Formats: sequence, structure tokens, C-alpha cells
Amino acid sequence: MQRRTMLLAIAAAFPSTVLTSLLPRTALAGPTPSPPGAEVYIIWPYDGAVIHGGFWVRMGLRNMGVCPKGVDRPNTGHHHLLIDTDLPPMDQPIPSDRNHLHFGAGETDARVELPPGKHTLQLLMGDFNHVPHDPPVYSKKITVTVK
Repeated sequence: MQRRTMLLAIAAAFPSTVLTSLLPRTALAGPTPSPPGAEVYIIWPYDGAVIHGGFWVRMGLRNMGVCPKGVDRPNTGHHHLLIDTDLPPMDQPIPSDRNHLHFGAGETDARVELPPGKHTLQLLMGDFNHVPHDPPVYSKKITVTVK
């Protein structure tokens, strides 16, 4: 928390262009606050799982609610599954492509088809506009092997 307070003091003293060059990428997040203790995690598959064919990803969430895109309610968001990619910029809408799957209807599980090989999976919560919360709520990255 001390670092965040210090960064806010710097923000007040310098123009925003100077501030953005000083901050790490994850320090810049969207305008929607996340609730204290919010945690997103992958229930299934587990890290290191070997999967045959398509599979269901089950998404878990603690201390936060799920709400569809476009619905602006406090302490809620919707899941985004990141496949074979790193976290996107935290101050912009999460991309929508084959590496960033959106679950804007409020889904908490989804059928995923991936080609054979090793793949990484990670969850990132987005607000009603698909922008990560502040602070961002994301899971640890796991690796699965598809046969």
C-alpha cells in the first residue's frame, strides 16, 4: 500500500505522460475498483493436466460477483480466459481474439478446443467495459498438455 500512496503523490506532482513512463504496466488499471480480497482461479483443468481433445474450463471467483458485460454493478465483473499469452495492458479493454476469450454473458465454465501441445491458461476479470479492475484480479497461469 505504501508504494501505491507514493505513486499517487507522484501523479499529483507530474504530468500524466511522465507518470505513465514511471509506472509498471500492472500499476495502471481501469477505473472500476475491485473489492478487497477478490480472487479468480481456474477450478479445472489443474496445472499440469494432460487432456485428450476438447475440454471444459471451470472458473472460480471469491469475494466478487459475476455480472454480464455492459452491466455496471459494484464488486462485479466477468471472466476472460487468456490462452498462450501474457496479461494485456491493464488500462485498456481486454482484446478479443483467439488468445483472449470473453465470457460477457457471465459464464463460469466454457468448452475449449485447442490443438495438440502445451498451452498456458490464465483468467483475468474485466469490468462492464472489458477493462481490468483496479487492482486487477487475475489467476495464476497454468500449463496443460492437449493430446
